[in-house]
Amino acid sequence: MQDLETRQRGVASQVPRPSLPRRAGRALAPLLWLGPSLVLISIVVLWPVIEMVRTSLQDITSSGVTVGYRGIDNYRDLFDEDDLIPVVLRTLLWVGGIVIVTMALSLALGQLLNARFPGRRAVRWAVVVPWAASVLMTALIWKWMLDNYSGFVNRVLLDLHLIDKPVNWLANPTQAMLWMMWVAVFVSLPFTSFVILAGLQTIPSDVYEAARVDGAGVFRTYFGITLPLLRPAILIASIINVINVFNSFPIIWAMTGGGPGHDTDTTTTFMYKLAFYDQNVGESGAMAVVNFVLILVMVLMYLRAARWREEVR
Repeated sequence: MQDLETRQRGVASQVPRPSLPRRAGRALAPLLWLGPSLVLISIVVLWPVIEMVRTSLQDITSSGVTVGYRGIDNYRDLFDEDDLIPVVLRTLLWVGGIVIVTMALSLALGQLLNARFPGRRAVRWAVVVPWAASVLMTALIWKWMLDNYSGFVNRVLLDLHLIDKPVNWLANPTQAMLWMMWVAVFVSLPFTSFVILAGLQTIPSDVYEAARVDGAGVFRTYFGITLPLLRPAILIASIINVINVFNSFPIIWAMTGGGPGHDTDTTTTFMYKLAFYDQNVGESGAMAVVNFVLILVMVLMYLRAARWREEVR
């Protein structure tokens, strides 16, 4: 036995090892396939991030001319803004409220779209419409509907005697934020519902049949089978919603312009005002970096919480 092992080692030692260029070629071969993707990611993702950080450190005029290097002075100016903290807190409330309500409604709507009923295809197409339409157009339509003189909402509420006189819904910051959050939910609902629907259609029917045989009720089946198996779809939909809602600009800008003052601004509209109203491109770049970091932190916290729940189970 030992002689056989000795002969095998001897034969293996006699096999010539590939040359260094050949080994390097084998190691670099995957880059032929990964190279185009890496180049695309570098151009589309990494380069804009680098430019964003570079802009936040420069002294740039309103016409886009770089006149010097400011370093962290742009960040100092940004954190000296009295409106920064209220805007950030309002943004977190904006994102959290919209994503939570959207996910709750999408779970119900996705379940409905997955059921069999006459006209299901027409209902699915109808749900797609708010997502297919321009977000700016949708926001402008809702702004017209909320007009205090000719708006549809006031006319309906007056006819139902729920209000005594027309209400300027967008003049009050709290009411305006609630209405804009509803519009954001309205345009986010179709995509999220179809992600949930796709997740529901991947669940094998055998699982539900086994649950019925075991005598599981509707609620036990939903919370014990459907929701756990929907975890990947919910995770994807939540992350995409967080990123989209955090960077939402057309709804707020079309309906209130972030006003009065900065009372309905989020970080995105605040960033725009710093650049084009205050003519401070460098400080706006610093706000963009802060906004980027906030998104990363929120996404990482959500992923960590999701992983923690999975480990606990």
